[in-house]
Amino acid sequence: MSRKKRLIIIQLSLLLFGALIIIFTYAKRDKSETGEIIPKETQEKIEQQLTEKSEQSDVFFNIEYSGLDLAGNRYILKSKEASTKKESQEIVYMKFVEAVFYFKDGTVLNVISNEGTYNNKTLDMFFNGNLRANYQGSELFAEKAEYSNSGSFLSITENVRIKDIKGTMVADKLLFDIKKQTLNIASFNESKVNAEVNIK
Repeated sequence: MSRKKRLIIIQLSLLLFGALIIIFTYAKRDKSETGEIIPKETQEKIEQQLTEKSEQSDVFFNIEYSGLDLAGNRYILKSKEASTKKESQEIVYMKFVEAVFYFKDGTVLNVISNEGTYNNKTLDMFFNGNLRANYQGSELFAEKAEYSNSGSFLSITENVRIKDIKGTMVADKLLFDIKKQTLNIASFNESKVNAEVNIK
C-alpha cells in the first residue's frame, strides 16, 4: 500500500472518529437536558397536597378588621397573612398580628404578636408568641394574651414582664377588666407579685 493511500485511510479514520465523538456528545447532552429534575411521583404528590390545602382553607394577605366591642371600645386588628378553614369560616388564623384598642377613657393599648386567631362572630381575639404591648408608657412582654369581648377582659399570661418609669415587674398573669378599668396581677408562687391596681 502506498504512502498516499495510508494517509487517506488515517485521515478518514480520524474524521469518522471525530464525527462519532460529536454525535455522542450532543446526544448525551440532549438526553440530560430533557431529563426530569423532580420525579413524576413527587410532582404529583406536591400538586395533590397543594390542591388539598387550597380546598381546605383560604389564604389572605394584609387584612384589617375594625369595629366596636360590647363595651363600646373601638379596635383595629391587622395581619400580614391570614387563613380560614372551610369548616369554621368564623375563625381567622393570623400571622404577624397587630392590634390597637381605643378605650372610651381616651387611653390606647397596642399589641403585637407572631400569631393570633380572631373570631369574627364573637369578636374574641387570641395572641400567641413574642407578645409585646404598650399602654400609657408602660411596655409589656409575654407569650400569650386573650381578649374576650363577651367577658370584657384582656388576659395576659406566660413570662409576663412589665417595664415602665417606676421599674420592672414580673408576674404570672395579668387580668385587665375593661368595664371596671382595673388590673389584677396574679402570681402562682411567692417570688412573684400579687396586686390589684385601679387604673382609672
